[in-house]
Amino acid sequence: MTERDGDRASYFPAIEKKHGLPMDYWFEVMKQISDQKYPEQIAYLRENHGFSQAHANALVLYSRGSLSSRRFTTFEEYLVPVEEPMRTTLINIFRAVTDSNKDLKIVIAWNQPFVALDGQYLFSAAALKAHILIAPWSAEVLDEFRPRLTEYTVNKKTIKIPADWKVDKKLLRDMITAQRAELGYI
Repeated sequence: MTERDGDRASYFPAIEKKHGLPMDYWFEVMKQISDQKYPEQIAYLRENHGFSQAHANALVLYSRGSLSSRRFTTFEEYLVPVEEPMRTTLINIFRAVTDSNKDLKIVIAWNQPFVALDGQYLFSAAALKAHILIAPWSAEVLDEFRPRLTEYTVNKKTIKIPADWKVDKKLLRDMITAQRAELGYI
């Protein structure tokens, strides 16, 4: 296995060789700093243990559950590692958006599925460990819909929904309509 095949664990033999300690030791280190944010964990490994950026990134992301840096090229590929019920929820979200808007396409950008029209992003959804984040691709549209989103956690640019969300088709379609209007497609 090479370090370029996307498998983060492929870095482990080099980490063990360079630092002279088994991976069990490094996993324990990661447990001790698990409450820190990604950049803090990277800095800790680099400053305190002499890790390279690549080795620190591989260990931190692996410890956070990202076992591969493999890039997806299709929505179907994106769905493969996603467990149920999240997989079905994502399918239903994108189906609700694209079924009523035949000119929209599901594309992969930043390794996540987006809905696009003429190269413009209108909407995205991402599977996380315990929930899904959805996002109209406009802060103005998100602000416009905040009154309809009171039962969800609304962040600066995203909406947190449960993995088993009963898809609100009307909400999603209304967001897409607002996004299309903002971009001049209506």
